[in-house]
Amino acid sequence: MPELPEVEALAQHLRDHAVGRTVARVDVASMSVLKTASPPWTELHGRPVTGAVRRGKFLDLDCDGLHLVCHLARAGWLRWVDELSPVPPKPGRGPIALRVHLGGPGFDLTEAGTQKKLAVWVVSAPDEVPGIARLGPDAVDVDRDALATILAGRSERIKTLLTDQSALAGIGNAYSDEILHAAKVSPFATAGRLDDAAVERLHASMREILRDAVQRALRQDAARLKAEKRSGLRVHGRTGLPCPVCGDVVREVSFADRSMQYCATCQTGGRPLADRRLSRLLK
Repeated sequence: MPELPEVEALAQHLRDHAVGRTVARVDVASMSVLKTASPPWTELHGRPVTGAVRRGKFLDLDCDGLHLVCHLARAGWLRWVDELSPVPPKPGRGPIALRVHLGGPGFDLTEAGTQKKLAVWVVSAPDEVPGIARLGPDAVDVDRDALATILAGRSERIKTLLTDQSALAGIGNAYSDEILHAAKVSPFATAGRLDDAAVERLHASMREILRDAVQRALRQDAARLKAEKRSGLRVHGRTGLPCPVCGDVVREVSFADRSMQYCATCQTGGRPLADRRLSRLLK
């Protein structure tokens, strides 16, 4: 799933290449991707692109006061094309869900796989999108005291809180694994019970990892962002490989629709965490 660094890089790409152009046409290849009906997407036609920003993990294209907002979900992506085909994509065929023509160049919103969760809204104000209205403070901007306030009294696992967009905006499954590993915090630790030292480490790692990932992402074109993200990950998606810090094997806990990775030596005092597939502590 594209997270804060990748969505920020996509927003920057649109600021560099789309702002100043005019929306010539929008082709909708999958009606299910549209989560709003009024105003219709055709209201974007003829409007200049005046801005592009990231809001949490949402991408917001400002077309002279009318906003095309998208959430790429797990398998969605934005594909920029310097010379976009004038032929509309065929509905129900291929990964293209929506195409935006910008007078020659433009971009496709695509989604791989069978789970269709890519979502697009056309709204007069970004806060009309429910997910944006619920966003907490942006993770890259939160200072140490603000993070401590967010954690205070929370009873959920810290992994769960870091990916709760109403608590902190922008962090997903991959970067939460990376942040917790760097902070030497167990993903199963209770958020509100972290001591001051753990909060300090958590804030420092969150700041460093997100800012470093943003800087690396901004140096890539949109087509290389996924590969750049994978190359920078130290534990996420690396089950069975050695931890780059201590050399212990990277372990995994699997859930119904996702998994998380961690290092027992670095994060849990050497004790493997309970995997729901086994319903017991691994020995």
